[in-house]
Amino acid sequence: MSASQIPNLNTLRRGGGGLRGRLRARGRGSGAPSEDDSPQSQTRSAAEQDRIIQGTDNDASVSRLSAVELGYLDDVFAKILTPAAPGSRRFPIINRGTYARTSAIDELVNRFLEDDEGHPTKKQIISLGGGSDTRPFRIFSEKQPSSLVYHELDFSINTSAKVKAIRSSPLLRRTVQVRSEAQHSSGDMMITPAGDALHLPNYHIHPIDLRLLAAEADKVSANGAESNTTSTSTQNILPGVDTSLPTLLISECCLTYLSPHDADAVVDYFARTLFPFTTPLGLIIYEPIRPEDAFGKTMVSNLAARGIHLQTLHKYSSLPAQRQRLLDHGFQTGQGAVDVDFIWNNWISGAEKERVATLEMLDEIEEWRLLAQHYCVAWGWRNVSNDREFSSWKQIKRE
Repeated sequence: MSASQIPNLNTLRRGGGGLRGRLRARGRGSGAPSEDDSPQSQTRSAAEQDRIIQGTDNDASVSRLSAVELGYLDDVFAKILTPAAPGSRRFPIINRGTYARTSAIDELVNRFLEDDEGHPTKKQIISLGGGSDTRPFRIFSEKQPSSLVYHELDFSINTSAKVKAIRSSPLLRRTVQVRSEAQHSSGDMMITPAGDALHLPNYHIHPIDLRLLAAEADKVSANGAESNTTSTSTQNILPGVDTSLPTLLISECCLTYLSPHDADAVVDYFARTLFPFTTPLGLIIYEPIRPEDAFGKTMVSNLAARGIHLQTLHKYSSLPAQRQRLLDHGFQTGQGAVDVDFIWNNWISGAEKERVATLEMLDEIEEWRLLAQHYCVAWGWRNVSNDREFSSWKQIKRE
Protein backbone atom coordinates (compact mmCIF):
# COMPACT_ATOMS: atom_id res chain seq x y z
CA MET A 1 0.00 0.00 0.00
CA SER A 2 1.14 3.52 -0.67
CA ALA A 3 1.67 6.08 2.02
CA SER A 4 2.31 9.79 2.35
CA GLN A 5 0.88 11.16 -0.86
CA ILE A 6 -1.82 13.51 -2.07
CA PRO A 7 -2.73 11.20 -4.90
CA ASN A 8 -4.56 13.44 -7.36
CA LEU A 9 -2.09 16.31 -7.51
CA ASN A 10 0.25 14.77 -10.06
CA THR A 11 -2.70 13.85 -12.26
CA LEU A 12 -4.22 17.31 -12.10
CA ARG A 13 -0.92 19.02 -12.80
CA ARG A 14 0.27 16.76 -15.61
CA GLY A 15 0.61 18.34 -19.05
CA GLY A 16 0.94 21.98 -20.07
CA GLY A 17 -1.03 25.05 -19.15
CA GLY A 18 -2.73 26.03 -15.91
CA LEU A 19 -4.48 23.84 -13.41
CA ARG A 20 -7.90 25.32 -14.07
CA GLY A 21 -7.75 24.28 -17.71
CA ARG A 22 -6.90 20.68 -16.87
CA LEU A 23 -9.71 19.88 -14.45
CA ARG A 24 -11.34 17.54 -16.92
CA ALA A 25 -11.90 13.81 -16.87
CA ARG A 26 -9.68 11.87 -19.25
CA GLY A 27 -12.12 9.11 -20.14
CA ARG A 28 -11.88 5.46 -19.17
CA GLY A 29 -8.59 4.55 -17.55
CA SER A 30 -6.85 1.24 -17.03
CA GLY A 31 -8.82 0.67 -13.86
CA ALA A 32 -12.23 1.02 -15.51
CA PRO A 33 -14.49 -2.05 -15.63
CA SER A 34 -13.81 -4.44 -18.48
CA GLU A 35 -16.44 -5.98 -20.71
CA ASP A 36 -14.79 -9.34 -20.04
CA ASP A 37 -16.18 -10.48 -16.69
CA SER A 38 -14.56 -13.93 -16.73
CA PRO A 39 -12.78 -15.07 -13.53
CA GLN A 40 -9.45 -14.97 -15.40
CA SER A 41 -10.08 -11.37 -16.43
CA GLN A 42 -11.10 -10.38 -12.92
CA THR A 43 -7.94 -11.99 -11.53
CA ARG A 44 -5.80 -10.10 -14.02
CA SER A 45 -7.60 -6.88 -13.19
CA ALA A 46 -7.06 -7.40 -9.45
CA ALA A 47 -3.36 -8.07 -9.99
CA GLU A 48 -3.03 -5.01 -12.20
CA GLN A 49 -4.86 -2.91 -9.61
CA ASP A 50 -2.39 -4.05 -6.95
CA ARG A 51 0.52 -3.07 -9.20
CA ILE A 52 -0.97 0.39 -9.70
CA ILE A 53 -1.36 0.86 -5.95
CA GLN A 54 2.18 -0.40 -5.33
CA GLY A 55 3.47 2.10 -7.89
CA THR A 56 1.95 5.09 -6.13
CA ASP A 57 4.68 4.77 -3.53
CA ASN A 58 7.15 6.11 -6.09
CA ASP A 59 4.88 9.13 -6.68
CA ALA A 60 4.95 9.75 -2.95
CA SER A 61 8.72 9.54 -2.62
CA VAL A 62 9.34 11.79 -5.63
CA SER A 63 6.94 14.41 -4.27
CA ARG A 64 8.63 14.28 -0.90
CA LEU A 65 12.07 14.65 -2.52
CA SER A 66 10.82 17.65 -4.49
CA ALA A 67 9.64 19.35 -1.30
CA VAL A 68 12.94 18.56 0.40
CA GLU A 69 15.16 19.82 -2.42
CA LEU A 70 13.24 23.10 -2.57
CA GLY A 71 13.53 23.66 1.18
CA TYR A 72 9.97 22.96 2.30
CA LEU A 73 11.07 20.00 4.43
CA ASP A 74 14.32 19.01 6.13
CA ASP A 75 14.89 15.33 5.42
CA VAL A 76 18.34 13.91 4.71
CA PHE A 77 16.86 10.46 4.06
CA ALA A 78 14.54 11.39 1.19
CA LYS A 79 17.11 11.09 -1.58
CA ILE A 80 18.36 7.72 -0.36
CA LEU A 81 14.87 6.22 -0.44
CA THR A 82 13.79 7.78 -3.75
CA PRO A 83 14.65 5.99 -6.99
CA ALA A 84 16.53 8.15 -9.48
CA ALA A 85 13.85 10.08 -11.34
CA PRO A 86 14.58 12.86 -13.83
CA GLY A 87 12.29 15.85 -13.56
CA SER A 88 11.45 15.20 -9.91
CA ARG A 89 10.53 18.81 -9.22
CA ARG A 90 6.83 19.15 -8.56
CA PHE A 91 4.65 22.18 -9.08
CA PRO A 92 4.29 24.66 -6.18
CA ILE A 93 0.77 23.51 -5.32
CA ILE A 94 2.00 19.92 -4.90
CA ASN A 95 4.97 20.96 -2.80
CA ARG A 96 2.78 22.98 -0.46
CA GLY A 97 0.38 20.06 -0.12
CA THR A 98 3.22 17.68 0.70
CA TYR A 99 4.56 20.17 3.24
CA ALA A 100 1.20 20.74 4.97
CA ARG A 101 0.35 17.06 5.17
CA THR A 102 3.80 16.09 6.46
CA SER A 103 3.76 18.88 9.04
CA ALA A 104 0.35 17.81 10.35
CA ILE A 105 1.23 14.14 10.67
CA ASP A 106 4.57 15.03 12.28
CA GLU A 107 2.76 17.21 14.82
CA LEU A 108 0.45 14.40 15.86
CA VAL A 109 3.23 11.79 15.94
CA ASN A 110 5.47 14.07 18.02
CA ARG A 111 2.69 14.63 20.54
CA PHE A 112 2.24 10.87 20.82
CA LEU A 113 5.97 10.45 21.44
CA GLU A 114 6.19 13.19 24.06
CA ASP A 115 7.25 12.11 27.53
CA ASP A 116 4.29 11.70 29.85
CA GLU A 117 4.70 14.20 32.65
CA GLY A 118 8.46 13.67 32.57
CA HIS A 119 8.19 9.89 32.84
CA PRO A 120 9.51 8.32 29.61
CA THR A 121 7.41 5.43 28.34
CA LYS A 122 8.41 3.02 25.61
CA LYS A 123 5.97 3.29 22.72
CA GLN A 124 5.21 1.69 19.40
CA ILE A 125 4.22 2.93 15.94
CA ILE A 126 2.66 0.75 13.24
CA SER A 127 2.62 2.35 9.79
CA LEU A 128 0.17 0.85 7.30
CA GLY A 129 1.66 1.15 3.83
CA GLY A 130 5.09 2.29 5.02
CA GLY A 131 6.62 2.06 1.55
CA SER A 132 9.50 4.48 1.10
CA ASP A 133 8.42 6.67 4.01
CA THR A 134 11.33 8.31 5.82
CA ARG A 135 9.52 8.90 9.11
CA PRO A 136 11.13 6.05 11.11
CA PHE A 137 14.61 7.27 10.20
CA ARG A 138 13.73 10.87 11.01
CA ILE A 139 12.39 9.81 14.40
CA PHE A 140 15.29 7.50 15.24
CA SER A 141 17.80 10.21 14.28
CA GLU A 142 16.28 12.47 16.95
CA LYS A 143 15.27 10.02 19.68
CA GLN A 144 16.84 7.03 21.37
CA PRO A 145 15.83 3.93 19.38
CA SER A 146 15.35 2.06 22.66
CA SER A 147 12.34 4.28 23.46
CA LEU A 148 10.36 3.23 20.38
CA VAL A 149 9.45 0.13 18.38
CA TYR A 150 8.55 1.01 14.78
CA HIS A 151 6.76 -1.32 12.36
CA GLU A 152 6.08 -0.78 8.65
CA LEU A 153 3.65 -2.92 6.65
CA ASP A 154 3.51 -2.97 2.86
CA PHE A 155 3.45 -5.14 -0.24
CA SER A 156 6.54 -7.30 -0.67
CA ILE A 157 7.71 -5.40 -3.75
CA ASN A 158 7.86 -2.17 -1.72
CA THR A 159 9.39 -3.69 1.40
CA SER A 160 12.09 -5.39 -0.70
CA ALA A 161 13.14 -2.02 -2.10
CA LYS A 162 13.34 -0.52 1.38
CA VAL A 163 15.33 -3.41 2.83
CA LYS A 164 17.75 -3.15 -0.11
CA ALA A 165 18.15 0.60 0.49
CA ILE A 166 18.90 0.04 4.16
CA ARG A 167 21.48 -2.63 3.43
CA SER A 168 23.26 -0.40 0.91
CA SER A 169 23.18 2.87 2.89
CA PRO A 170 25.59 3.43 5.80
CA LEU A 171 23.45 6.37 6.96
CA LEU A 172 20.25 4.32 7.15
CA ARG A 173 22.04 1.46 8.91
CA ARG A 174 23.56 3.81 11.48
CA THR A 175 20.21 5.46 12.08
CA VAL A 176 18.54 2.18 13.02
CA GLN A 177 21.72 1.09 14.83
CA VAL A 178 22.93 -1.56 12.41
CA ARG A 179 26.70 -1.32 12.44
CA SER A 180 27.39 -3.80 9.63
CA GLU A 181 26.04 -6.75 7.69
CA ALA A 182 27.86 -8.94 10.22
CA GLN A 183 25.00 -8.27 12.60
CA HIS A 184 22.81 -10.25 10.24
CA SER A 185 24.40 -13.44 11.54
CA SER A 186 24.75 -12.26 15.12
CA GLY A 187 21.04 -12.31 15.81
CA ASP A 188 20.67 -8.54 16.17
CA MET A 189 19.28 -8.29 12.64
CA MET A 190 17.18 -10.75 10.68
CA ILE A 191 16.50 -10.46 6.94
CA THR A 192 14.39 -13.07 5.19
CA PRO A 193 15.97 -15.05 2.32
CA ALA A 194 13.65 -13.21 -0.07
CA GLY A 195 15.06 -9.90 1.20
CA ASP A 196 11.58 -8.45 1.78
CA ALA A 197 11.43 -8.46 5.59
CA LEU A 198 13.76 -6.97 8.17
CA HIS A 199 13.64 -7.36 11.93
CA LEU A 200 15.73 -5.41 14.41
CA PRO A 201 15.07 -4.98 18.13
CA ASN A 202 13.26 -1.68 17.53
CA TYR A 203 12.50 -1.61 13.81
CA HIS A 204 10.53 -4.11 11.74
CA ILE A 205 9.57 -4.19 8.06
CA HIS A 206 6.73 -6.63 7.30
CA PRO A 207 5.88 -7.74 3.74
CA ILE A 208 2.15 -8.25 4.02
CA ASP A 209 -1.05 -7.62 2.11
CA LEU A 210 -3.34 -5.83 4.57
CA ARG A 211 -6.25 -7.87 3.27
CA LEU A 212 -4.74 -10.81 5.16
CA LEU A 213 -5.24 -8.89 8.39
CA ALA A 214 -8.83 -8.14 7.36
CA ALA A 215 -9.41 -11.85 6.73
CA GLU A 216 -7.93 -12.69 10.13
CA ALA A 217 -10.27 -10.22 11.82
CA ASP A 218 -13.21 -11.70 9.93
CA LYS A 219 -12.18 -15.21 10.95
CA VAL A 220 -11.97 -14.29 14.61
CA SER A 221 -15.38 -12.62 14.39
CA ALA A 222 -16.95 -15.56 12.55
CA ASN A 223 -15.61 -18.00 15.14
CA GLY A 224 -17.34 -16.05 17.84
CA ALA A 225 -14.12 -15.23 19.61
CA GLU A 226 -14.33 -12.49 22.18
CA SER A 227 -13.01 -9.10 21.19
CA ASN A 228 -9.38 -8.33 22.04
CA THR A 229 -8.54 -12.04 22.38
CA THR A 230 -5.10 -12.39 20.80
CA SER A 231 -4.41 -15.83 19.37
CA THR A 232 -1.00 -17.31 18.64
CA SER A 233 -1.76 -17.16 14.92
CA THR A 234 -2.46 -13.43 14.97
CA GLN A 235 0.74 -12.75 16.89
CA ASN A 236 2.77 -14.72 14.35
CA ILE A 237 1.46 -12.62 11.47
CA LEU A 238 3.38 -9.57 12.69
CA PRO A 239 6.46 -10.73 14.61
CA GLY A 240 7.88 -8.21 17.02
CA VAL A 241 4.63 -6.39 17.74
CA ASP A 242 4.31 -5.79 21.49
CA THR A 243 0.62 -5.70 22.38
CA SER A 244 1.34 -4.18 25.80
CA LEU A 245 2.93 -0.95 24.55
CA PRO A 246 1.05 2.31 23.92
CA THR A 247 0.71 2.13 20.14
CA LEU A 248 -0.06 4.52 17.31
CA LEU A 249 -1.44 3.31 13.96
CA ILE A 250 -0.80 5.50 10.91
CA SER A 251 -2.57 5.24 7.56
CA GLU A 252 -1.57 7.85 5.01
CA CYS A 253 -3.67 7.21 1.90
CA CYS A 254 -3.48 3.47 2.55
CA LEU A 255 -6.79 2.15 3.90
CA THR A 256 -8.64 4.09 1.23
CA TYR A 257 -7.42 1.63 -1.43
CA LEU A 258 -9.21 -1.25 0.32
CA SER A 259 -12.90 -2.05 0.12
CA PRO A 260 -14.89 -0.39 2.93
CA HIS A 261 -15.33 -3.78 4.58
CA ASP A 262 -11.63 -4.65 4.43
CA ALA A 263 -10.56 -1.18 5.56
CA ASP A 264 -12.78 -1.44 8.63
CA ALA A 265 -11.65 -5.02 9.26
CA VAL A 266 -7.97 -3.99 9.19
CA VAL A 267 -8.59 -1.39 11.90
CA ASP A 268 -10.61 -3.95 13.85
CA TYR A 269 -7.73 -6.42 13.55
CA PHE A 270 -5.62 -4.06 15.63
CA ALA A 271 -8.35 -2.49 17.79
CA ARG A 272 -10.37 -5.62 18.60
CA THR A 273 -8.31 -8.70 17.72
CA LEU A 274 -4.61 -8.02 18.29
CA PHE A 275 -4.43 -5.39 21.05
CA PRO A 276 -6.16 -5.84 24.40
CA PHE A 277 -8.64 -3.13 25.26
CA THR A 278 -6.38 -2.19 28.15
CA THR A 279 -3.57 -1.14 25.78
CA PRO A 280 -3.62 2.56 24.83
CA LEU A 281 -4.10 2.69 21.07
CA GLY A 282 -4.18 5.67 18.69
CA LEU A 283 -5.02 6.09 15.01
CA ILE A 284 -4.08 8.76 12.46
CA ILE A 285 -5.71 8.71 9.03
CA TYR A 286 -4.88 10.91 6.04
CA GLU A 287 -7.33 10.57 3.16
CA PRO A 288 -9.25 12.48 0.47
CA ILE A 289 -12.79 13.65 1.19
CA ARG A 290 -15.72 15.47 -0.47
CA PRO A 291 -16.02 13.47 -3.72
CA GLU A 292 -19.52 14.73 -4.55
CA ASP A 293 -18.85 18.38 -5.41
CA ALA A 294 -17.58 19.48 -8.83
CA PHE A 295 -13.93 19.39 -7.85
CA GLY A 296 -14.32 16.06 -6.06
CA LYS A 297 -15.95 14.44 -9.08
CA THR A 298 -13.13 15.61 -11.31
CA MET A 299 -10.58 14.34 -8.80
CA VAL A 300 -12.21 10.90 -8.80
CA SER A 301 -12.37 10.81 -12.61
CA ASN A 302 -8.73 11.77 -13.01
CA LEU A 303 -7.63 9.14 -10.52
CA ALA A 304 -9.76 6.51 -12.24
CA ALA A 305 -8.04 7.39 -15.52
CA ARG A 306 -4.80 6.26 -13.87
CA GLY A 307 -6.47 3.08 -12.63
CA ILE A 308 -6.60 4.38 -9.05
CA HIS A 309 -9.85 3.74 -7.19
CA LEU A 310 -10.26 5.10 -3.66
CA GLN A 311 -12.76 2.55 -2.44
CA THR A 312 -13.62 4.06 0.94
CA LEU A 313 -13.96 7.62 -0.37
CA HIS A 314 -17.74 7.69 -0.55
CA LYS A 315 -18.29 5.96 2.79
CA TYR A 316 -15.94 8.34 4.61
CA SER A 317 -16.55 11.37 2.42
CA SER A 318 -16.73 14.13 5.04
CA LEU A 319 -15.15 15.29 8.28
CA PRO A 320 -18.20 14.16 10.33
CA ALA A 321 -18.02 10.73 8.65
CA GLN A 322 -14.32 10.43 9.51
CA ARG A 323 -15.02 11.39 13.12
CA GLN A 324 -17.81 8.84 13.35
CA ARG A 325 -15.46 6.23 11.88
CA LEU A 326 -13.06 6.79 14.75
CA LEU A 327 -15.86 6.54 17.29
CA ASP A 328 -17.15 3.32 15.72
CA HIS A 329 -13.72 1.74 16.15
CA GLY A 330 -13.48 2.89 19.77
CA PHE A 331 -11.14 5.89 19.36
CA GLN A 332 -12.95 8.43 21.49
CA THR A 333 -10.24 10.45 23.26
CA GLY A 334 -8.53 13.55 21.89
CA GLN A 335 -10.42 12.89 18.69
CA GLY A 336 -10.78 15.18 15.67
CA ALA A 337 -10.79 15.56 11.89
CA VAL A 338 -9.78 18.63 9.89
CA ASP A 339 -9.04 19.30 6.25
CA VAL A 340 -5.65 20.41 4.97
CA ASP A 341 -6.92 23.94 4.36
CA PHE A 342 -7.72 24.20 8.07
CA ILE A 343 -4.31 22.76 8.90
CA TRP A 344 -2.55 25.34 6.72
CA ASN A 345 -4.51 28.20 8.27
CA ASN A 346 -4.41 27.07 11.91
CA TRP A 347 -1.57 24.62 12.53
CA ILE A 348 1.16 26.32 10.50
CA SER A 349 2.66 29.35 12.22
CA GLY A 350 2.78 32.75 10.58
CA ALA A 351 6.57 32.61 10.46
CA GLU A 352 6.46 29.24 8.70
CA LYS A 353 3.90 30.51 6.18
CA GLU A 354 6.21 33.41 5.39
CA ARG A 355 9.19 31.10 5.00
CA VAL A 356 7.30 28.74 2.69
CA ALA A 357 6.04 31.67 0.61
CA THR A 358 9.62 32.68 -0.18
CA LEU A 359 10.55 29.26 -1.60
CA GLU A 360 8.64 29.57 -4.87
CA MET A 361 5.77 31.53 -6.37
CA LEU A 362 2.27 30.15 -5.78
CA ASP A 363 -0.28 32.25 -7.63
CA GLU A 364 -3.05 29.61 -7.76
CA ILE A 365 -4.50 30.37 -4.34
CA GLU A 366 -8.05 29.43 -5.29
CA GLU A 367 -6.93 26.06 -6.66
CA TRP A 368 -4.74 25.47 -3.60
CA ARG A 369 -7.71 25.98 -1.28
CA LEU A 370 -9.87 23.64 -3.36
CA LEU A 371 -7.25 20.92 -3.25
CA ALA A 372 -6.56 21.40 0.43
CA GLN A 373 -10.26 21.20 1.27
CA HIS A 374 -10.47 17.77 -0.36
CA TYR A 375 -7.97 16.04 1.94
CA CYS A 376 -8.19 15.55 5.67
CA VAL A 377 -6.32 14.32 8.71
CA ALA A 378 -8.36 12.44 11.32
CA TRP A 379 -7.03 11.18 14.65
CA GLY A 380 -8.21 9.61 17.87
CA TRP A 381 -7.16 7.65 20.91
CA ARG A 382 -8.58 4.99 23.18
CA ASN A 383 -7.93 3.91 26.76
CA VAL A 384 -6.12 6.89 28.18
CA SER A 385 -4.89 5.60 31.53
CA ASN A 386 -5.38 8.96 33.23
CA ASP A 387 -6.33 12.52 32.38
CA ARG A 388 -2.71 13.56 31.91
CA GLU A 389 -1.44 10.80 29.65
CA PHE A 390 -1.53 11.88 25.98
CA SER A 391 -3.53 14.95 27.02
CA SER A 392 -1.70 16.95 24.36
CA TRP A 393 -3.90 15.28 21.74
CA LYS A 394 -6.79 17.30 23.15
CA GLN A 395 -4.91 20.56 22.65
CA ILE A 396 -4.72 20.38 18.84
CA LYS A 397 -6.62 23.23 17.26
CA ARG A 398 -9.59 21.93 15.32
CA GLU A 399 -13.02 22.88 14.06
